[in-house]
Amino acid sequence: MSISQIARSIHASPTLALNEKAAILREKGDPVIHLGGGEPKSRAPIDAILAVAGHLNSGEIRYSPPDGIPALKKAIIYYTEEFYNRQVAPENVIASGGAKQALMVALQTILNPQEEVIFPSPYWVSYPDMVRLCQGIPVPVLSEDGTFYPRIKDIEQRISSYTKAVIINSPNNPSGAMYSEEFLSDIVQFCEKKDLYLIMDDIYHRLIFDNKKRLNCYDYAKDLSENSKLIVINSVSKQYAMTGFRIGWAVANKKLIEVMTNIQGHQTSGTSVLMQKAAVGAINGVQSGVESLRITLENNRNVMLDHLNSFTGVKTFKPDGTFYTFADFSVYAKDSNKLSNFLIDKVQVLTVPGVEFGLDGFLRLSYCGSIKEITEGIERMKWALDPDSPNELYIGDRKLVRDWT
Repeated sequence: MSISQIARSIHASPTLALNEKAAILREKGDPVIHLGGGEPKSRAPIDAILAVAGHLNSGEIRYSPPDGIPALKKAIIYYTEEFYNRQVAPENVIASGGAKQALMVALQTILNPQEEVIFPSPYWVSYPDMVRLCQGIPVPVLSEDGTFYPRIKDIEQRISSYTKAVIINSPNNPSGAMYSEEFLSDIVQFCEKKDLYLIMDDIYHRLIFDNKKRLNCYDYAKDLSENSKLIVINSVSKQYAMTGFRIGWAVANKKLIEVMTNIQGHQTSGTSVLMQKAAVGAINGVQSGVESLRITLENNRNVMLDHLNSFTGVKTFKPDGTFYTFADFSVYAKDSNKLSNFLIDKVQVLTVPGVEFGLDGFLRLSYCGSIKEITEGIERMKWALDPDSPNELYIGDRKLVRDWT
């Protein structure tokens, strides 16, 4: 069978593959604990559910405009003013099938073959392949000082004549690091000076901890005209626990949104009007659920870190936000794929290998599940990895015996 060069360069999403594996194991009745997921356990907001139900009951389930229904664009405009202190017009907004599609369409709009897109490492697993799908070149950048906090110097060193855009994801998936105000100011002004697109992947921007200040990229921009190359991506998936609704959006200059709309119109047409109505309900509705989720996640983070710190040799990092921690398990295995598979096979705990995010020897662990799942999952991992652990472990009625060293 003949397939394209682009298709051969793309790998399956490891996070989606893990979700599928967890579902299969659970369907079989296995007591799997999924510490790799990026999906809050809280229910979708009641305002979102009522909005869907109301429109569904009308029976008027029709095509929607390729850039989003007017009600959703109006809600996104309100959201942008509320959380970014920035007034935009409907022509500055496109609603998409999740933040992933908004980002993908943005890349298709701006990239020519062989042009480069820079992003700090560790990075979200899909960034490299999304750039490759546009025939671009992904350029991950490790911080020279070995931390999860990039400096403008790190970015400057990787700039070339082929650089077209920079992607910043803060708070960051997988590390949970929220980049400093100094760095955000520097990168906004650097991209303006170099005439580069700056894509802000802000889907975790309301899920931050320890009373940290939410940062706003527009505060540091000098050019807020229709010539601005600043693109802000967001969605209802994480903050409203609406991952399955698949609604995200982009805010950018009018010409860029116009071209993105043309592309999206040929790709998928408009997203489901039902899901858009749900997003309107969430954005315009009571916001207490977001704060409740944030508080729960902060508490879960602390519980997970307490348990991880009981490991000998595991290096942990305290996340500033999101619902992930990115821990260094290289003392047990340098190959994170092998380590992740070992944990699935031996104790049925799913983790995401760090190599998928650009750093081998690490595991991404999610704390968006229950305290019981976090506690039991980490305890199983410790039993499997720590040579001083007891020889036996019970998972329910099933007895496991260590047959490895």
